[in-house]
Amino acid sequence: MDFRIQKLIAMAGITSRRKAEELILAGRVSVNGVVVELGAKANPEIDILELDGKPICFDSGQEKIYVMLNKPEGVVTTVTDPFNRPTVMDFFKSLKTRIYPVGRLDYDTSGLLLLTNDGEWTHKITHPSNEIKKTYIATVKGIPTEKALFNFRTGLDIEGRLTAPCKISIENIQKGNAILKVVIHEGRNRQVRKMCETISHPVITLKRVAIGSLELGDLEQGKWKYIEPVFDL
Repeated sequence: MDFRIQKLIAMAGITSRRKAEELILAGRVSVNGVVVELGAKANPEIDILELDGKPICFDSGQEKIYVMLNKPEGVVTTVTDPFNRPTVMDFFKSLKTRIYPVGRLDYDTSGLLLLTNDGEWTHKITHPSNEIKKTYIATVKGIPTEKALFNFRTGLDIEGRLTAPCKISIENIQKGNAILKVVIHEGRNRQVRKMCETISHPVITLKRVAIGSLELGDLEQGKWKYIEPVFDL
C-alpha cells in the first residue's frame, strides 16, 4: 500500500508529519534514489526511502530485528550501489525480513555496523543530539606527540568547523607506527581519518569496535549475529 512520504517518515519515528514536510521541501528525502516532492507516495514494503542518503526503517507490523555485523573493508554501507560494489546487504540475502544499516561505515573502514528494521531505535542511535559514543582502533603513520594528542582531544578545524572534544590514546606501537584508540560522538563524513590527517598522522587501517555499550568483541569479519537492543547507550 502506498502512503504519503511525510506519513511514512512519521511512522518511522524520525519526526512529526509537519517537520517531515519541511524535510521533503528541502530536498532531503529520496525514494529509490530519486529526490521527491511534497505529495509523493511510496510503499514501504518495496520502495527504498532515504533521508540525507540514509535508509529510513519502518515498523510494518513485522517483528523487530537487531543485528550486529563485522563489516570488512571494501564493502559499502548502502542498500544498493550504482557502481555494483559489494554492499552490506549482501551478507543478509538469506534473511527474509528487510533490515537497514544504522548510520554508515566508510568503504575502507571495517568493524561494527548495526542493522535493524526499528526506525525509532535507528533515530536514537544516529541523531546528533543523543551524542552516542563510537570507539575506533586506528593504525596511523608515525607516532603522535603529546601536543598532537592534546589538539586532537580538544578540537580540530575540519573544513571550517571545530570537532567536539573527544578521547584519544596510544594503545601500542608497531614498526614505528602508532595504534590509537579514538572515541568520538560526532558522525561527520570520514571524521576520524580527517582528524588524523590534520595532526599529520594519516590512517593506515581503521576499525570501529563499539557503539555506545555495544561492543564488536570477537565476532569474525564478514559475520553477523542477532543482538538485544540497548536503548541506554
